[in-house]
Amino acid sequence: MKLATLADGSRDGRLLLVSRDLTRALLVADLAPTLQAAIDNWSSVEADLQRRYEALNRGEAAEAFDFDPTQVMAPLPRAWQWLDGSCFLSHGELMQKAFHLDPIEGVEHTPLMYQGAGDDFIGPCQDIPLPSEAHGIDFEGEFAVLVDEVPMGCSAEQARQHIRLLLQLNDVSLRALAPREMRTGFGFVQAKSSSSFAPVAVTPDELGEAWRDARVQLPLHIEWNGEWFGHPHGGAMHFGFDQLIAHAALTRRLSAGTLIGSGTVSNNDRSVGSACISERRAIEMIEHGVAKTGFMHFGDRIRMEARCADGSPLFGAIDQCVVQEVSPCA
Repeated sequence: MKLATLADGSRDGRLLLVSRDLTRALLVADLAPTLQAAIDNWSSVEADLQRRYEALNRGEAAEAFDFDPTQVMAPLPRAWQWLDGSCFLSHGELMQKAFHLDPIEGVEHTPLMYQGAGDDFIGPCQDIPLPSEAHGIDFEGEFAVLVDEVPMGCSAEQARQHIRLLLQLNDVSLRALAPREMRTGFGFVQAKSSSSFAPVAVTPDELGEAWRDARVQLPLHIEWNGEWFGHPHGGAMHFGFDQLIAHAALTRRLSAGTLIGSGTVSNNDRSVGSACISERRAIEMIEHGVAKTGFMHFGDRIRMEARCADGSPLFGAIDQCVVQEVSPCA
């Protein structure tokens, strides 16, 4: 099943079912007005949503219309909780080597995770508004899961039952602001602006064999200003999403609608490129002693997409520009 959120001028939009090939859509407000409402009542609405999804794919939904990714918001426009991990150890190892940082103790056994801002996610084709190029604008290609209510102390095995939807995202980062916040030990605030999401969230069965070991076993293709930047594979996560959920739920319940991210997709094989500029810069520093690639400028375009093994669409593409935000207080 594939779900999206139609932009209708409201804060949370209206829930859509989207056909498997991402060509047709159907409003399902009588079942759930929003994606949050669907997740809150998943056990009650899943079967009806699935029946309509099947009818939509058969071309039997009379009220279906053409799906336009430019007219949707992030699948979940705002979340009760957004937790982001750092589960590709090759990324952290490159950062440590390039910047001569001490290794983080126990990183192989305990996931790294911080709580980000979930109140203002960006749609797949919306501009990314930011105040200054001097902040070191970077993209980060990731995958994420959306869960229903998870009890405290949930095990990794039990956690798999709570994964309702998978998503693809661009976790926008401001690299010039990150070092100070990292040194405080209190986590990111200014260095993490609003993240953006691909058009649709999908149930795990849509991936078939590409959903295995609680990981998205697909490459994430990234283009910056129309040029190939990388296609690292999501299967290289050191911790699966089941382990991330268990980690987050160790001492608290997770509300239905909690989003948990994988962190920047990264592989040991450098020939596949990277999912963020910072990693490419780290490789340049290691190999040449200096970073040669600059960060993003206003007007730059970033495109990210993970497709099925047969080339068919999955989440749809993130395709957006970075623009300067003009403060209303100026």
